Amino acid sequence: MRYVSERRRTEYRAKRRARRHLRVRKKVEGTPERPRLVVFRSNRHIYAQIVIDPPFSSSVIVTGASTLSPEIREAIKDKSKTEQAKEVGKLIAKRAKLKGISKVVFDRAGYKYHGRVKALAEGAREEGLEF
Repeated sequence: MRYVSERRRTEYRAKRRARRHLRVRKKVEGTPERPRLVVFRSNRHIYAQIVIDPPFSSSVIVTGASTLSPEIREAIKDKSKTEQAKEVGKLIAKRAKLKGISKVVFDRAGYKYHGRVKALAEGAREEGLEF
């Protein structure tokens, strides 16, 4: 097996995810009636945003939540990353409800629907967000 540096492997992985994200984005669009719930995960944190994609202009972020949000920062301190993601899902759903959003389309952003991404989606569903 050929030696590949860690940096090269990381860059390759990021490029593959970006390609998958573009493939997902061809089909998933956030409208004012059904905005897009997009997820980004880093090694340490997870972020979720609700976005409206108007035609012929840039996207508008309605609301967002992450593991860095002050409301849940202390509550998730000693939890696993999957449990933290579920709490972020619940928080984004609460914030969406405050903005009058009850239905969204889920944009997994090229990640597998598994683990933290799945936990975030389940947390949002528990709080009453439909997708």
